[in-house]
Amino acid sequence: MPRFNPDTSARSCHPAAARRRPARRMALAAGVLAAALPRLAAAVAVDAGDYAYVPPGTDLALLYYQHSQGSALYAGGHKTSANADLRADVGIARGVRYLDVGGYTVAPQFLLPFGTVHTGGDLDGLGVSNGVGDLILATTVHLLKDDPGRRAFGITPWLWLPTGHYDRQRALNPFGENRWKFALQAGGVLPLGDKFTLDLIGDMQWFGDNTKAGPGGATLSQRPAWEVQTHLRHHLSAATSINLMASRYVGGETEIDGVRQHDRQRRTRASLGMAHFFAPGWQVLGTVGRDLAVDTGVREDARLNLRLMKVF
Repeated sequence: MPRFNPDTSARSCHPAAARRRPARRMALAAGVLAAALPRLAAAVAVDAGDYAYVPPGTDLALLYYQHSQGSALYAGGHKTSANADLRADVGIARGVRYLDVGGYTVAPQFLLPFGTVHTGGDLDGLGVSNGVGDLILATTVHLLKDDPGRRAFGITPWLWLPTGHYDRQRALNPFGENRWKFALQAGGVLPLGDKFTLDLIGDMQWFGDNTKAGPGGATLSQRPAWEVQTHLRHHLSAATSINLMASRYVGGETEIDGVRQHDRQRRTRASLGMAHFFAPGWQVLGTVGRDLAVDTGVREDARLNLRLMKVF
């Protein structure tokens, strides 16, 4: 990917260069989206313990805050800029209800993201974007629930509705994507003795078309992507645990009006976190992490995730 310089692009008057400018800006925006909102624009990341079995009749209310920042832009595994500043501050409201349906525990839920994304340096032309994101609906079906809270297995279909703020005149729309998305995820929890638990999660994601991409109304398509995640938890007590996470995300190359953008994602992340029940029914979870390797997009130098959960 060529280094993006909005001033140089604006001065070009060659007809072919003029036709390439919208495509280049859309391709660049698509490439940085995964770094701006990796939990929302990429495959579905989960926190340690999300697939632990919870009895029917339980309700959860959760509020997330996520901050991420990076400055190195990559294309095809090569660094193209060290001054591609990208910062995201995102909140997510989430509600979950656990029900008994035919002997299976089913957990319908919704997630609503909101926040702001700032760009600077070589990405300064993308500006600042604020808004409410696409509504996400999901339902986890727990297929294995022997030894509650320790061993579990579930499957979750995820559906993104095109309800978020979207403006095709903007190069960067990190919250509303003007398209449907679907993911199928499976997760398992395996106890390793009395003090350790291993969470294994994998998913595939499919993307609908955005037929209003850019000022000219181009069609943005995206190929499927997959992600695997693993969380190793050490239970210090019944109320407190620490966890180490590693994940790998691959795929998601985009096309604009049928033209491949060669922006297939390969991204490896790691984080360290802690969860603690500080009062009956109240838990706080925090993680810090970063990208270890990136092929396309902005590499995250730092990420902070905070989650407050109320159990009813």
